[in-house]
Amino acid sequence: MDEKLSPAAQMNSHGAFERVGCGEMMVSLMRKKALVINCSPVRSGATAAITGIIAEELEKRFETRRICIDDYEFTFCRGCRSCHETAKCILNDDVLTIIKEFEWADVIVAVAPSYWADVPGQFKCFIDRCTPWSNTHEPHAVIGEGKKGYAVTLRTGPNMKECERLINTIEHFYGHMEIERCGSLGLCSVSDRDEALARKDEITDFCEKIK
Repeated sequence: MDEKLSPAAQMNSHGAFERVGCGEMMVSLMRKKALVINCSPVRSGATAAITGIIAEELEKRFETRRICIDDYEFTFCRGCRSCHETAKCILNDDVLTIIKEFEWADVIVAVAPSYWADVPGQFKCFIDRCTPWSNTHEPHAVIGEGKKGYAVTLRTGPNMKECERLINTIEHFYGHMEIERCGSLGLCSVSDRDEALARKDEITDFCEKIK
């Protein structure tokens, strides 16, 4: 006969249950949750490398999830403004799945490369589709209070102003989603994965500021 599992039994990363003390369970429950978003459609490039560095650093202090915008399927905003009246989108797709990740997280870190001096189209499409949650109109949906947002941007050239433009896009999005804008990092002269990994110390230092 199988032993009945107590409340202090948890499933480990291998899918097996293991017993933990109540104190360990309490620490787990009290850990903040961090969501790190690869805003690039490329899952293995420079942006993915930076996303990985950030996620690995945050895992030391946060319960952390990492997603890539290109893992989800959703279409463009139709500009119908139905959400201005209903606080809901007429489209039903993976935007709602991503929003659930936002609702889960206490801290959100968006990592975006420059595509023609702005965020990639896939992430901009997601931003447009977040209009039902935007505080620019009433009624509007909400993702929860007290969330903190950080922006990390990169580009291949040396001009920091382009990184700052992307940061402004992300922070503008955070503001209307009522996510507190808490910090940003711009990385210039990053054209591939190796160049991203070479900036690990700089990225790690930034991660220490994420609270």
